[in-house]
Amino acid sequence: MNEKGVKKWLQSPYTFVAPYALLFILLIALPVLVAMFLSFTYFNTIQAPVFIGLKNYVDIFTGDSVFLQKALSNTILFSVVVGPIGYMLSFVLAWMLAQVPHKARTIYAVIIYSPSITGPIMMANVWRILFSGDETGHLNNLLMNVFGIIDTPIQFMQDADWLFPIMIVVSLWSSMGLGFLAMLAGVLNIDRSLYEAAAIDGMRNRWQEIFYITIPSMKPQMLFGAVMAIIGTFNSAGLAAALAGGTAPPQYAGWLIVDHANDFGFTRFEMGYASAITVILLLIVVMFNQISYKLFGERD
Repeated sequence: MNEKGVKKWLQSPYTFVAPYALLFILLIALPVLVAMFLSFTYFNTIQAPVFIGLKNYVDIFTGDSVFLQKALSNTILFSVVVGPIGYMLSFVLAWMLAQVPHKARTIYAVIIYSPSITGPIMMANVWRILFSGDETGHLNNLLMNVFGIIDTPIQFMQDADWLFPIMIVVSLWSSMGLGFLAMLAGVLNIDRSLYEAAAIDGMRNRWQEIFYITIPSMKPQMLFGAVMAIIGTFNSAGLAAALAGGTAPPQYAGWLIVDHANDFGFTRFEMGYASAITVILLLIVVMFNQISYKLFGERD
């Protein structure tokens, strides 16, 4: 290639896009395609994959009662509860923090954001002290010795009726992640002149400011927060087992789709079956992302 050709190649827009395209293919597109291929095979990680067609998908929807009755329903319920509530909490806290002075805002933002960078094992250790199943557990001690409501300690972590609600509470506590930071940045970057012009035009209270100026002005951040909430909730795994003490949760309470895929992939070494589960999860996440784009995406 001559000097003119090299200069033209360096100035080409494809040259600037190439690094991102290469990383996207290697880290996202290729693993997804490999998972889709393996989902049509029997693969035990030792022998070569054997093509079996749709058998994995047929087995999942006709014979896997744990997936249909526990993993799928728990994941959808968990996402529907934690996703929207965590999303709304992120917006409310971001808006409230935007009203306080800069130094105090930074400290509060770090405090609110820090639980989201804590792993499920560390989170479980913190919350197991509160929900411990003996008299040393803070909640049991409060209910027995302060209020006198119960006579014997409640086994919060070993009771299927309690474990899933506790899991939701813990997840909400740690849901202020990247979506929260994006919303905080969005609120802070809204042009103040919009509020001043609205006040001159007769806008009377904060609620009108939120619904007519704040939310419409930060739609990109709202969309990003919604996408992160969806991905975060559907990709959650391991929290129920960590709360239950490192074992499978009782009666599969809090058992999620990713837990099910990990069980088949890394415990039973049925990678083809586990890949089929992850492909189903991918389709569910794509469907919910499309709903988010309909709600918060630009229509122009």
